[in-house]
Amino acid sequence: MNQAERQTVGMEDIVKAHHVLKEVVIRTPLQLDATLSARYECNVYLKREDLQVVRSFKIRGAYNMIRSLQPEDLKRGIVCASAGNHAQGVAFSCNALGIQGKIYMPSTTPNQKIKQVKRFGGEHVEVVLIGDTYDDAYAEAMKACQEGGMTFIHPFDDPKIVAGNGTIGMEIMESLTTPADYVFVTIGGGGLVSGISTYLKTVSPDTKIIGVEPSGAASMTEALRQKQVVTLESIDKFVDGAAVKRVGDLNYEICANLLDDIVQVPEGKACTTILELYNDSAIVVEPAGALPVSALDMYRDQIRGKTVVCVISGGNNDIDRMQEMKERSLIYEGLKHYFLINFPQRAGALREFLEEVLGPNDDITRFEYTKKHNKENGPALVGIELSDKADYEPLIGRMSAKGIVYTELNRDLNLFNLLI
Repeated sequence: MNQAERQTVGMEDIVKAHHVLKEVVIRTPLQLDATLSARYECNVYLKREDLQVVRSFKIRGAYNMIRSLQPEDLKRGIVCASAGNHAQGVAFSCNALGIQGKIYMPSTTPNQKIKQVKRFGGEHVEVVLIGDTYDDAYAEAMKACQEGGMTFIHPFDDPKIVAGNGTIGMEIMESLTTPADYVFVTIGGGGLVSGISTYLKTVSPDTKIIGVEPSGAASMTEALRQKQVVTLESIDKFVDGAAVKRVGDLNYEICANLLDDIVQVPEGKACTTILELYNDSAIVVEPAGALPVSALDMYRDQIRGKTVVCVISGGNNDIDRMQEMKERSLIYEGLKHYFLINFPQRAGALREFLEEVLGPNDDITRFEYTKKHNKENGPALVGIELSDKADYEPLIGRMSAKGIVYTELNRDLNLFNLLI
């Protein structure tokens, strides 16, 4: 869709989408979270889109757009590109409407999401894994559209997608007795926050909309900084549901006009939030869905005494990733440190390290020599977990006092990625 053909999104579009979506979506609960409310001294509500029929909000935009197509378009079938959640929404829609769909997904997509797409789509969808990012999958999907005349269902940059997502804002307002003071929403391509902010700013202009991006893929932040949509050269793909190099053109226009602020959350911080939500509230949330809750720390002073809503955009988390998430959380919290250590070449050096350098509560979680042969002549990779991040400086002090030669891998990204 070129700029001349681009439509705007308004209240009427969202209300229409609301009626269409009654066919398939559930009205997800807006739950007061006692733990978060106590921590931030305010009323924190969670909009639980992780409890949606496909465990994310994506069904709203996908179904709304597909239902708007003409019969001849539906007959030719549809195509989409997605890191997972949009694919599930499209797959569910194809199955529900009895149409054929071809779904392109990055090869890095968690297996759990791939299996879910196939389950929701059944015989009505074909899954194609290709490339490393959403943008790679998108390029291949567009080729398929040109060759087969199928309709492309964009995951975020389309008025029907934005309007479908806007129904979340409608449900939030209808569930509260007084308007929210702050609403925190994840930004990937921008379709979710565009829809929600369109509705909320129309009915409650004083409600502040805070967009939240992963630090390693802050494409909307960069677009707003440059006052135009840009394509990032590289991104951290860990927060797969929000790792997008380029935000939508329509979404950028809406966000530039309606967002009150946009913040970035480190990937490790998102992992801490995932673990806390599970341990404190038994909520299973994916990295993209954790971002709004993570951002509350950055707004601690502003939200005190206020009514706050965090949109939990999805809960499609792969259990196989949980160990990595725990590791990232520990590193972010300053509790896990990796070193390359050159132990003195004499008997008893390792014993001295254990007895005189490690603190009473420090724990070695990984130890391996970097050489397979002549191990005593090469450095050792040592992972140390602390019980308190305040124990870090004393540990470093003891290593220096003993004259131990070391390299701290947490501070060297290239070495860290190579060895850990």
